Amino acid sequence: MLQQHRRLVVAIAAALFATPALGQQPDDAKTILKAMSDYLASQQSLSADFDSGLGVITTEGQKIEFTASGTTALTRPNKIHASRRGGYSDVEVVFDGQQVTIVDRAHGTYAQVKAIGTVDQLFDQIRTKYGVELPGADLLMSNSYNELMADVVDAKHVGEEVVGGRDCEHLAFRNQDTDWQIWVRKGAQPLPCKLVITSKQEKGMPEYSVTFRDWRMDAPAGAFAFTPPGGFKTVSVQDMKAVSDLPAPAQAAIKKGSSQ
Repeated sequence: MLQQHRRLVVAIAAALFATPALGQQPDDAKTILKAMSDYLASQQSLSADFDSGLGVITTEGQKIEFTASGTTALTRPNKIHASRRGGYSDVEVVFDGQQVTIVDRAHGTYAQVKAIGTVDQLFDQIRTKYGVELPGADLLMSNSYNELMADVVDAKHVGEEVVGGRDCEHLAFRNQDTDWQIWVRKGAQPLPCKLVITSKQEKGMPEYSVTFRDWRMDAPAGAFAFTPPGGFKTVSVQDMKAVSDLPAPAQAAIKKGSSQ
């Protein structure tokens, strides 16, 4: 069975390389992406479920994928609730407009810091200061089109495909350091259905993907209020143990591999 799949992948790759006209509609790709960005930005509240995957290369050259599932919700301009549960982490982030709470459910701890600003500002702060990635955050920013198109050197409208039973437009973009693809739902609600980002600078070209399910144009009641679970302890953000999709040994192996 694996041998059959391997032959199929090789055949598909050969067909793609032999079809130079594939996806040569950069203006279409940009137009569709802009429509998606504008639609998301126009929603005062929204929420969705998602499945994510992070594929890395071990020091032996084997590709391993770590998966997680979760939910994301926001109300503009300044409220976020996101959760992500995988094999090595169970993390929740809540921003109520006054403070951000990062919860490590796997270890029964949480950290809180004051934070006043917009959703856009918090996305950047959580990523750069606390090392917590919110799946699909770049798609939810109020100016997501500008953020996504920054440094893009090539854009393609690959064609029409199906994700989660939804007809989608498949778009592909290239930056100097990443290749990324996005599948946008066709019709009156151009919502993102899937995002794949491939790093070209790291050894083995690791890949991150997120597939969205059950988009809702509202946020659950009480989503942005946090009540500490019984027995949970308060810690500093620096003492949070597991907020990454990757286990600590894998993170160390990646660093070692990328430096070789």
